[in-house]
Amino acid sequence: MSAQPKKDDSASPQFAVRSQGSFLDRTLVRIVNLWRDVSDTVTGTVDAGLSAEGDIRRLRDQMQACLEGRGGEVSARARAAGLGRTYLGLDDRGRERFLRLLAGAFDADRKKIDEAVAVLQAAQPDERPQAEAALRAALEPPRTRLLTQFNALPEGVKFLINLRADLRAHARKDATLASLDEDLRRLLESWFDIGFLDLRRITWDAPAALLEKLIAYEAVHEIRSWEDLKNRLDSDRRCFAFFHPRMPDEPLIFVEVALVDGMADNIHDLLDEKAPVIDAARNADTAIFYSISNAQQGLGGISFGGFLIKRVVDLLTAEYPGLKTFATLSPIPGFRGWLKREIDAGRSPLTPAEAVAVRKVTGFEESNDALIRALDAEHWHQDESMAEALRGPMMRLCAQYLVNEKRRGKRAMDPVAHFHLTNGARVERLNWLGDTSANGMARSAGMMVNYLYVSDRIEENHESYSGEGRVTASSSVTRLLKS
Repeated sequence: MSAQPKKDDSASPQFAVRSQGSFLDRTLVRIVNLWRDVSDTVTGTVDAGLSAEGDIRRLRDQMQACLEGRGGEVSARARAAGLGRTYLGLDDRGRERFLRLLAGAFDADRKKIDEAVAVLQAAQPDERPQAEAALRAALEPPRTRLLTQFNALPEGVKFLINLRADLRAHARKDATLASLDEDLRRLLESWFDIGFLDLRRITWDAPAALLEKLIAYEAVHEIRSWEDLKNRLDSDRRCFAFFHPRMPDEPLIFVEVALVDGMADNIHDLLDEKAPVIDAARNADTAIFYSISNAQQGLGGISFGGFLIKRVVDLLTAEYPGLKTFATLSPIPGFRGWLKREIDAGRSPLTPAEAVAVRKVTGFEESNDALIRALDAEHWHQDESMAEALRGPMMRLCAQYLVNEKRRGKRAMDPVAHFHLTNGARVERLNWLGDTSANGMARSAGMMVNYLYVSDRIEENHESYSGEGRVTASSSVTRLLKS
């Protein structure tokens, strides 16, 4: 199998996509090439940074022409393709200005909305349906109709997803861009309803281009090589992904599963390429979900993960009746950051006895400083006395972080915890030094956690967390809190 598909370098210089040598760039090059055949010659070519007033004016005219819809469907597709090619030819600053123009100049008309509201308020009962329809039409921004036109283009949906990924980077600090982001999110959410998605298992026999995407999109545990990927797709492993009919070669989200005997407590054993392959049908009693990766940043805020886990559990149960336990082996990516914020704010996370033990092993007099300096020390986990002194305090603090620390009153502070608790899991077990990779140490202090999915408790756990913000945890975790 070829490790690297060949690049497509046939884009014209005028519309060349900025290339970083990755398949993501090649995807954009492919879109440009497809749209060259669809679009007419793009008129009013603009500078890559949209730096001149004339550039903005020409771009606005180009957007307005897309909305006017002259010449029928074929002409509309050509204009939309031309606008998309313009966007892809811009640099980062130019794309931001493009998005600001789209958000501001093509927002809903506030005057028309006020007039429609007034008509509705004055309407007689038999006039209300028509008045309500007029208000709905006034509330729809023209930019939504413009964005919808890309749906008719080859790779148009992928283009919109990538555009939203760009947009989200700016929307956090700008209310107008945030409004455009919400319009686009709703549009994509309607197109990516779970009923439209196809669940497929990905094996080592899949096309090289798709396997390359798994390597690039993996967001939890880096896939280091093709051999590493092959190991993750072996007979005692599973990888499943959701696909959309308009993007049949692009995974939306994928999950990696290990079929093992007993609940895994560290990621290194699961990813060990030299470990023997087990006969899953005979010897596996547990399915460990060890990585769930959202492959499309532009679909952020549109939930697939919960449905993915439920579908995969059903498939695995049917294939392997001997599986009795379904759990995750998950990182705790916000733990180190939370701990540092607590200490920086002057709050002492250690009990007096813990502080004495940490000061003794580190030699630092101030306990908070000792804790952070110990965690910042390179390879501290390989020092047996240091690791033993930190184990008790860190296990207790991690349990506190997962179970008691909340964002906005009810939502778990940790994003991975929030995901699994929302889906009805419980915090089952903390795993000391479960991930001693550089990333695992930096974000989770080497800790990992098992979230357990018990079929007859999922709904109850979900309601408890979503309604009251109460985190369901096992007795072993709650004992850590009391310690």
